[in-house]
Amino acid sequence: MSGKLTRILATDCGSTTTKAILIEYIDGEYRQTIRGEAPTTVEAPLNDVTKGVLNAVNELEELAKLRYNNKDIQFVKDQQIIIPRDGDKGVDAYVSTSSAGGGLQMMVTGVVAKMTGESAERAALGAGAIVMDLIASNDKRPNYEKIERIRHLRPDMILMAGGVDGGTTKHVAELAELVAAADPRPRLGSSYKLPIIYAGNKDASDIITETLADKVDLIITENLRPTLEQENLQPARDKIHDLFMEHVMAQAPGYNKLMGWTIGPKNGKMENIPIMPTPAAVGNIMQTIAKVENIEVLGVDIGGATTDVFSVFTEDLIFNRTVSANLGMSYSISNVLASTGLENILRWVPFDINSSDLRNMIKNKMIRPTTIPQLLEELVLEQAIAKEALRLAFVQHKEFAVTLKGTQKTRSIADAFDQTVSGETIVNMLSLDLLVGSGGVLSHAPRRNQSVMMMIDAFLPEGITRLAVDSIFMMPQLGVLAEISEEAATEVFNKDCLIHLGTCIAPVGTAKFGQPAMWAKIELPDGTVIEEEYTVGEMKLIPLAVGETAKVHFKPRKNLDLGKGKGVEFQTEITGGVVGIVIDTRGRPFNMPTDTTQRVSLLKKWMKELNVYPEEILS
Repeated sequence: MSGKLTRILATDCGSTTTKAILIEYIDGEYRQTIRGEAPTTVEAPLNDVTKGVLNAVNELEELAKLRYNNKDIQFVKDQQIIIPRDGDKGVDAYVSTSSAGGGLQMMVTGVVAKMTGESAERAALGAGAIVMDLIASNDKRPNYEKIERIRHLRPDMILMAGGVDGGTTKHVAELAELVAAADPRPRLGSSYKLPIIYAGNKDASDIITETLADKVDLIITENLRPTLEQENLQPARDKIHDLFMEHVMAQAPGYNKLMGWTIGPKNGKMENIPIMPTPAAVGNIMQTIAKVENIEVLGVDIGGATTDVFSVFTEDLIFNRTVSANLGMSYSISNVLASTGLENILRWVPFDINSSDLRNMIKNKMIRPTTIPQLLEELVLEQAIAKEALRLAFVQHKEFAVTLKGTQKTRSIADAFDQTVSGETIVNMLSLDLLVGSGGVLSHAPRRNQSVMMMIDAFLPEGITRLAVDSIFMMPQLGVLAEISEEAATEVFNKDCLIHLGTCIAPVGTAKFGQPAMWAKIELPDGTVIEEEYTVGEMKLIPLAVGETAKVHFKPRKNLDLGKGKGVEFQTEITGGVVGIVIDTRGRPFNMPTDTTQRVSLLKKWMKELNVYPEEILS
């Protein structure tokens, strides 16, 4: 393939809505120009996902004609997307993601739940799957219960792991016998065998083949845990993607046709570009940005039923994804209440409210999940719940994104089978460069200042951290676009996908409220110099627009750290956003006062300073 991609079409087939975006090369840079959407049509009565895709692209086509005042623009002809581009007709490349039909649902197996089992979970989650259950030799369930569980769940595929290369094959063989006894059937399609990927001890491959080959569609790949000190997840993830296309998507109505449409440049020629699971695509753009910009990234997508957290940390840019399947803002909102309790939600509310009123509001949201807050008080309550959902999802993520088990110290057999054995989290908020929020409650908050407050309160960023939200949730399309053009994906991500909110400055360390926290000198682009001594317990907002940078000089107190060490004085530059610079000296770890009067007073003070809500609710 020669020449530059000048017009790219990308779609995301969601469970309810199919979204199409147009990316064009304009004035020497890639920009997202037009967007269209239509209901997804994978289910009855149409039973053909391409109908929804064409409807979304047809809307995009009509908007393009209006934008460019050009009636000759055409993207669809004879019920198919026009490729290759010919003047005003067609596009240079077309890529797509999908979570229609419930996305990719998997089970994983491993010998030790907290070792090979957890590695298998990381592989599946990173490939965009929802992990329905983990079956392990040491999970304390009787075999008949495990067999019934495998038989009942009907996953799209199973990933089997277990054992290091050269180790014992006994437990892996037992897991294979459990799967064979369950004789699992796939969720979609009745005419094909369930795909099973074996990525365990290579010495057990013959045993696995003998036990399972006649019952399932068995694929054997490299061990995802070849040694205790090493994880090798990519081969298993690649196989999951391949099987997602060949088996799961092939059974969904219309996907065979859609898979034939996707095309783009790869290996120097135009090739079919596999459809990617939506969460895997979001993870892909996170990893691409981290690699291209050499930064550490943390992202969250909070939906109605689930909350996904993505992270890329450490010098090796290790990627992790977790799915909190019981934490969401509509269908799962009652689970948030059950998981965190009334007190933790009410601590973010700057006024008195009857607990029964809060419970009623939560139950109403659960039974009417598509409604949005009608009163300002309802908005405040919903955002308080969102803070707790995000916080709990992040806690789960930190517990999962850890160093490898079994490598820190010599263990006995009893230790290896102990469920409580855990590595240290690799999530280091003090080294985090970029925090990205997505999902309706963050991306569509009435004020961007509310998004900033929710993200700061939920994640408690440390040191110097840039904050942003996804404008229209185009991260999935950009993730699959990165497969054919990192340049286009990263340019659009930074210029059109992200709304840069600003930068949070938060010293780490404990001190009493009112004590000195740090001295700061901030030189704004217009020459204004703000020199101030900040005390513990404050939040301050300093306007600094998108694209602007400020020169700053920080001097934290001796027991507080801004990322350079306790009490270390330094100078740097920070970037602005639609909100600006937020100085947060409330302390890390952060402890909210338990006295109601003091708590409400502080909440109102912080929210007024950040201009989060109108004056009438904070007076």
